[in-house]
Amino acid sequence: MKTKEFLSLLRTNGNKELLFDYDRGSLVGANYHLTEVKNITVDSADCGTRTDFWKETIIQLWESPAELDKTSYMSVSKALQILIKVNEIKPMELEAELKIEYGNANFHTAQLFIDEYEIIEDQLLIKLAVEKTDCKAREECGIPVEVNTEKEVCCPPGGGCC
Repeated sequence: MKTKEFLSLLRTNGNKELLFDYDRGSLVGANYHLTEVKNITVDSADCGTRTDFWKETIIQLWESPAELDKTSYMSVSKALQILIKVNEIKPMELEAELKIEYGNANFHTAQLFIDEYEIIEDQLLIKLAVEKTDCKAREECGIPVEVNTEKEVCCPPGGGCC
């Protein structure tokens, strides 16, 4: 989901609570805060020597240990107000892909993409997912597109791509 799509979703659901599902039914605690918004520029080269360039917006969530008993989730309108304020200080790239950065004692810190969302009565539930790594130079490495990823090797020894 692009940053502008996320902001639009927030604008149209301001009266709801904002929940994040980070691992198929595991919710970020109601004690979460939006602690940082990162404007990231990626300037990369893959193992096939192709270069790429893109931007991302990363919103970091953190659960406050001082608010473990909190049961009410942040409102969508409050989250939107925070993001608008941040945008005034450090403008976000609206066409950039948006990711949510989160981790806790039971889940490694990761940058998760928004897989889908669901509106459930007075809640906006953002469903997050992990993006698997992949070989971007499949053609150069001679790796078929349809492969069993458990046995896949991106750049096999002697393959000429690394």
